[in-house]
Amino acid sequence: MQCQLSKLCQLVEPMLDKLQSVSLLLVRLVLAYGFYEPAKMKWSDIDSVAEWFGSMGLPLPTLQAYMAASTEAAGVLLLTVGLFTRLISIPLMVVMVVAITMVHLPNGFSSGNNGFEIPLYYFIMLFVLVAHGGGKISLDWLLFRNKSA
Repeated sequence: MQCQLSKLCQLVEPMLDKLQSVSLLLVRLVLAYGFYEPAKMKWSDIDSVAEWFGSMGLPLPTLQAYMAASTEAAGVLLLTVGLFTRLISIPLMVVMVVAITMVHLPNGFSSGNNGFEIPLYYFIMLFVLVAHGGGKISLDWLLFRNKSA
């Protein structure tokens, strides 16, 4: 039985390994889509966002509004094409931590109650990208992979 399972694993594992880059592409695209509307909304009325940030007690609310909007917009572009995936994922994780702690945490977990469920999922997906990069279907792979390998 051990031998049969070993043969099956040897057959199936290479096929499943090829799905790694597809899964990383899907994570990148879902995140890019998820950040698109918030980035667009922030840029359409950045003064109102700064005012909202100030009402929550965030220091330097105008600067933070521009930083959040810029980070999200850069995330949309860079995650879509898979360029600097690990690098952009870190500030996007910070944006998610701020969103969770300042906006969503008091509402509990459920996304139906504007809870922290969705930002937490985004944070976890961004963590996966920090750990694994953009995958083979990315500009990161095309431009920066180890050419000697």
